[in-house]
Amino acid sequence: MAVLATTTWNDGADDPVVCVHGVTGHKGRFAVLAPRLGERRVVAVDLRGHGRSTWEAPWTAETHLADLLETADALGVGSATWIGHSFGGRLVAELAAKSQERVERAVLLDPAMHVDAATATVRSEGLCGDVSFGSPDEAIDTRLGDGTLVSTPRETLVDEAAQHLEQGEDGRWRWRFSPPAVIAAWSEMASPAPAWPPCPTLVVLGERSWIPNRVPRMAHLTSVPVPGGHTVLWDDPGATGDAVARFLA
Repeated sequence: MAVLATTTWNDGADDPVVCVHGVTGHKGRFAVLAPRLGERRVVAVDLRGHGRSTWEAPWTAETHLADLLETADALGVGSATWIGHSFGGRLVAELAAKSQERVERAVLLDPAMHVDAATATVRSEGLCGDVSFGSPDEAIDTRLGDGTLVSTPRETLVDEAAQHLEQGEDGRWRWRFSPPAVIAAWSEMASPAPAWPPCPTLVVLGERSWIPNRVPRMAHLTSVPVPGGHTVLWDDPGATGDAVARFLA
């Protein structure tokens, strides 16, 4: 277990919200959402293998869940609302099943509850070589051109690069994540999907997402579509933020 790197908004406020990013992401991606959540204490983490947290193995789902609880305990966060995007959404669902008393409400942002094996294999193989870039502009152009973003403006990726891109001793630029950790996450996502959280849950779905989520009709599950793709906080920050704010109000 490890205490993860965190960023907190409204430190000391009540009604805590804990935010968990997806693979290759980082805690800073929730900066666009935090101001929309009122005076709540909002904590975002860097998962193991990402950002400023430890990159040491193991990178199993079980270890991620242990890290999340260890970090919440270190911050004095007991029962809370948990928000997760993509792989982070899957982890929140697993946490809600494992530790129901810790997850008061859940918000799953286009969660990667399950990814087919072929897709997970292709994504993993793409990380086996050196994924590096000659400049920040090249890294941004590559991300914008990978086919997964629908309406994300370039300015969002410029901000992302300022926070999450670093230059190595060889002069090449790399996103701040561990490729082995991300490969392990793709393997986890190719395993059977976890159950949907048993607590009140909002599921925000990108209408043009490549992940085929099917939310069951259950009284405690609320599904809201937004126009963009999988990365809803980039493609549709306004619609996504409004949906989350209404759910938590």
